[in-house]
Amino acid sequence: MRLLLIEDDQDLAEALVQGLKQKDFLVDWVNEGKPVEFFSFEPAYDLIIIDLGLPNISGLQVLKSLRKANINTPVIILTAQDTTEDCIEALNHGADDYMTKPFDLNELEARIRALCRRISGRSESAIHYKNLSLDPLAHTVSLDGKLIYLPRREFSLLEKLLENTGKVLSRDRLMASLYNWNEEVDSNAIEVHIHNLRKKLDLLSLRTIRGVGYLLEKEQK
Repeated sequence: MRLLLIEDDQDLAEALVQGLKQKDFLVDWVNEGKPVEFFSFEPAYDLIIIDLGLPNISGLQVLKSLRKANINTPVIILTAQDTTEDCIEALNHGADDYMTKPFDLNELEARIRALCRRISGRSESAIHYKNLSLDPLAHTVSLDGKLIYLPRREFSLLEKLLENTGKVLSRDRLMASLYNWNEEVDSNAIEVHIHNLRKKLDLLSLRTIRGVGYLLEKEQK
């Protein structure tokens, strides 16, 4: 799951990036508000965390710009305010949740996962597909009830595919869900990960759409 953190407090941001990475999130960090065009051309994020007290452009203005541009990515607001007026205004302008500093990292993780479950229409953490089950919280994958070890990026790739069954995902979108901006990536990295998933999980329903991307066929009911 790829997150964008917009936070000007460097100590807090570095702690959040490190803590969220340990919980298997991919996190990009910017330290100030950006015009909405910045988000339009960056890879799609699963969730955005915005501090209200940003320099140059306020967090509230960033949020308003996102929603005005029909960017519907879930947003969690961070605020250092003791009162709720700013949070209420943010919620009224399209924020999905807020947290008041200081906060517990485990609670932030729970709120992130709850929002993403709601967006994908799931009522529980685990994702089930045929004889396959993936639990993001426990970071486990099982096939016919037997645990299968997957490295972090293969796990994240499988999670993205399972969340989008029946949809073709482009190679670029899959790359964006697995790698940060500044990482050097082998040109065939996605192909290697896809090959490994097919081999380990016998995923015959994971199809290559030549020239477009990859499709995990929707489960037949």
